[in-house]
Amino acid sequence: MLEKIIHLDKELLVYLNGLGSPTYDGLWLIITKQIYWAPFFLVIFFLMYKKTGSRNFMYYIIFTAILILLCDQTANLFKNYFHRLRPCNDEEIKSVIRIVKSSATYSFFSGHAANSMGTTIFAFLILKKHYLHAYLLFLFPIIFAYSRIYLGLHFPLDILTGYAFGATFGFICYKLYQKYVLRTKVHAKPSIHHE
Repeated sequence: MLEKIIHLDKELLVYLNGLGSPTYDGLWLIITKQIYWAPFFLVIFFLMYKKTGSRNFMYYIIFTAILILLCDQTANLFKNYFHRLRPCNDEEIKSVIRIVKSSATYSFFSGHAANSMGTTIFAFLILKKHYLHAYLLFLFPIIFAYSRIYLGLHFPLDILTGYAFGATFGFICYKLYQKYVLRTKVHAKPSIHHE
């Protein structure tokens, strides 16, 4: 069963990676670097500061930093345990895919996918009640993580697993933020006393 999943994963990688074109390689090399997303992050920070206030915003930054650290370290733990080769280093397929960027580190699972989905889930859950189109935030993890497939650095399963871990950590982070920072409480219904 596992061998079948890995085989399908590789076939999907070959297909998706093959959709690329040298014309757009430079663009995807820019997309895959976090630094070039800085204007997007600054907009999110501004919206967050505007809607939550300075105190809650500072806690948001702290929680986000912890979230990224958690996603990164978990991804590294999995990579060093499973030792799955990246597509660009996989002898079975590296001769038939477009390798735009190489890396000597392991593949499973994607820290890019985990970080981007985790931080997006966290921000979305805070901002959704303030902005009707907050769901557009999810364009970030979709585009950002797909760049890893385009460049030949990750398999689709690496991305999906990263999404799953990121979404889980992001949700937990939000619940803790909600409990300890926003202090949102569900008020119990008053009991009826019979005299």
